[in-house]
Amino acid sequence: MPLVVMLHGCTQSPEDFARGTRMEALAAELGFAVLFPAQSARANRNRCWNWFRPEHQARDAGEPAAIAAATREVIARHPIDPARVYVAGLSAGAAMAVIVAATHPEIFSAVGVHSGLAYRAAHSLPSALLAMKGASSDVFFRRPDHVCLDAPAIIFHGNADDTVDPRNGEALLAQWLACRSWGKVAGARLREETGEAGRRYVRRFISGEDGRPLLEHWAVEGLAHAWSGGDPAGSFTDPLGPDASREMLRFFLANRR
Repeated sequence: MPLVVMLHGCTQSPEDFARGTRMEALAAELGFAVLFPAQSARANRNRCWNWFRPEHQARDAGEPAAIAAATREVIARHPIDPARVYVAGLSAGAAMAVIVAATHPEIFSAVGVHSGLAYRAAHSLPSALLAMKGASSDVFFRRPDHVCLDAPAIIFHGNADDTVDPRNGEALLAQWLACRSWGKVAGARLREETGEAGRRYVRRFISGEDGRPLLEHWAVEGLAHAWSGGDPAGSFTDPLGPDASREMLRFFLANRR
């Protein structure tokens, strides 16, 4: 089976996140496994992943290493296809998903980012609060020792999000474009479509010559800091579409390492 690692947002639990995203129901429908790591209140009193601290932004230490180790253990113990392993998250979980995907490209074939931030958008709690307001979107480009986010990425962000400014989704899009090895994406170009699925949206996307989706950025009109198309039984959800969970899985299953 494919495996999706789902990283919850601040104040959430894995159970709450599973309800809100409906990922367990989709797993049963489409035939894949889901891993819901839990952040400890001892590590962060609001149960946020510590995406903004330098000790949790590199490969061989901190939370990225722990999440990668848990993923490897699940792959080893269960019938998981190691070429179809993905990571996604919401808010702080989305920021950590970007870090995990960037620092462990040999594990994760694609990343889903809902209301998140670019890799290394902050280096402390004060800079994280600024980044969430969209004030430091150029941090990545000023670091000579950066690690690229080279995995295929699908990004969702509401244009009414006043917790994580939608400029952060734009910054992540720019980061991906700056990182990507364009020699591997012959003939690709950034295209755009508009549509309506509960809420209106603008989707910008890049596909490879074979039609495989490589990058998608969904800007959803009127969506606040909430999972698009989510179940109200979970926190931080908006029941109106587009259905972020289903779209992420469609994107993931088109990509294998």
